[in-house]
Amino acid sequence: MALSLLIVDDHAGFRGSARRLFSEHGFDVTGAAADGESAIEQVGRLRPDVVLLDIQLPGIDGFEVARCLSRQTFAPRVVLTSSRDAAAYGERLRCAPVLGFIPKHELSGPALAALVGER
Repeated sequence: MALSLLIVDDHAGFRGSARRLFSEHGFDVTGAAADGESAIEQVGRLRPDVVLLDIQLPGIDGFEVARCLSRQTFAPRVVLTSSRDAAAYGERLRCAPVLGFIPKHELSGPALAALVGER
């Protein structure tokens, strides 16, 4: 059974290309959100297995969204992403309640599947 995936990014072009990429690699992309508040609402409604979460979002950032999601009864597996490298986030990234981080230039279906422990 395919893992359900919610994509959270403020750029529509990225959401569209990520939807195609991960659908082609066996994920069931159940939704997409453009900001942190919408992501939290959609996780509550859609209950995805995995959330691919951009760090730089309008409103609340990806770190705060990850903290909110980790406190939910149904806590999805969260993977952070950014156009910046991990070193740019330092301790905030190391302490985040997430499975891991994949820079956008390294995103792929196999990379995400390996991190979430499936396939």
